[in-house]
Amino acid sequence: MFFYYSLAAFFALLVMLSFHYRSRLAPFVPERVRSLPMFARSHTYTPLATFNEQISAGLSSQSFDIEANVRDGDARAGLDEAGTREVMEIMRVERVNFDQARLIRHNRMLAAHGIDPSGMPMDRKAVTHL
Repeated sequence: MFFYYSLAAFFALLVMLSFHYRSRLAPFVPERVRSLPMFARSHTYTPLATFNEQISAGLSSQSFDIEANVRDGDARAGLDEAGTREVMEIMRVERVNFDQARLIRHNRMLAAHGIDPSGMPMDRKAVTHL
């Protein structure tokens, strides 16, 4: 009986470790298995690693000119992945352009930290003038 409990615990540990390290294990899974519906993600986001890929995805505008970074030989890899993913999701869901999506994300970040869109703190106890 102890053998079966040990075997079940071993497989449970194996499953938990596989889940925890799934991002590192994903490249070793064959593409035909990853494309199965049960393994498909709910969104179709693919990471954009370079400025050129981000420009072609529409993440540049006149007021936020990534092309200038490319022309000037910026050594950075690209924009922040989490922010890029969030802006692209806002663009998709809200059906807005890049600048509007950046503004929506910025206002959400301000609201999460207790600041209204004008820049004033929303805390009643905050001293805003003398």
